[in-house]
Amino acid sequence: MSGSGAPAIGVIGAGAWGTALAQAAAGDGSEVLFWAREPELAARINETRRNDIYLPNAVLAPSIRATSDLAELAALPVLLAVVPAQFLGGVLAQLPALGFTGGARDLVLCAKGIEAGTGRLMADVAAEAVPGAEIAVLSGPTFAHEVAAGLPTAVTLACSGGAAQWQRLSPLLARPALRPYYSDDVIGAEIGGAIKNVLAIACGVVDGLKLGQNARAALIARGYAEMLRFGLARGSRPETLSGLCGLGDLVLTCSSTSSRNFSLGLALGQGQTAEQALSGKSTVAEGAATAPVLVDIARRDGIEMPIAEAVSRLLAGMAPAAEVVSGILARPLRAEQEPVL
Repeated sequence: MSGSGAPAIGVIGAGAWGTALAQAAAGDGSEVLFWAREPELAARINETRRNDIYLPNAVLAPSIRATSDLAELAALPVLLAVVPAQFLGGVLAQLPALGFTGGARDLVLCAKGIEAGTGRLMADVAAEAVPGAEIAVLSGPTFAHEVAAGLPTAVTLACSGGAAQWQRLSPLLARPALRPYYSDDVIGAEIGGAIKNVLAIACGVVDGLKLGQNARAALIARGYAEMLRFGLARGSRPETLSGLCGLGDLVLTCSSTSSRNFSLGLALGQGQTAEQALSGKSTVAEGAATAPVLVDIARRDGIEMPIAEAVSRLLAGMAPAAEVVSGILARPLRAEQEPVL
């Protein structure tokens, strides 16, 4: 789909990932409407063609128009919701009164996390906020600056509406350098994206403590086992979690300081408190909010997740990083391959 005219896609959220998705969607000349909460930021984006706060190095396509009026986006048939997970429900709850009310309206969730206080995944949050909307989840190994630069990226597009929804959405979202793969496992796509953020914090801690590449590789493998245990207990399929939105995203975010969650863990491993590491940041490390609620759910359901437990303890200031790692290393020896449930 290309050319000028009324936009078919709206992007809710002007962080780095929302900006990158708007840039990708506009890559073939398609009109994209882009919502920023702050009117000043929307005005600067339109004037300078840059998001100077969240993705300053990207020159935005001329077919992107920013607005701070959410009502403008509510008229569009497809919305990409890229608001941080802990704020998603509050933003989406405004849409029905503005006219976005289900039917053939597609709501693509691009935030990764579990809602603190309720333990709900983002699809559950969205279903309550926007009754009747057909929900999809876009997730995978995606650094925003690479997507905005047009570097090759593959993602999972999990559609609650099955193949019919996929056929509507994939032509709108696919670009030569952005390749979506179809799934109907919405739960699996959400769980992979949420848990990898917590595990990325743990990998950052390993780097901060200078424990080496062996330790990080082991942590990724054992962390994936935790993701699989939790995901299967919640109804996701193993092939989803071994794909782009699970293992693929896990490997990426556990390996680079371009990951906000990895950078948070790095600071914790270097001796900062969570409060110190998070203060003054314009971006959100979703794993910090996800870790404690993930651990609460796992304990309630009898799912063993020692790495997630360790991250939660560290974020809460219950022990220094070196002590938390020592506790994991002191766990009883066991078989590597055990039943996941």
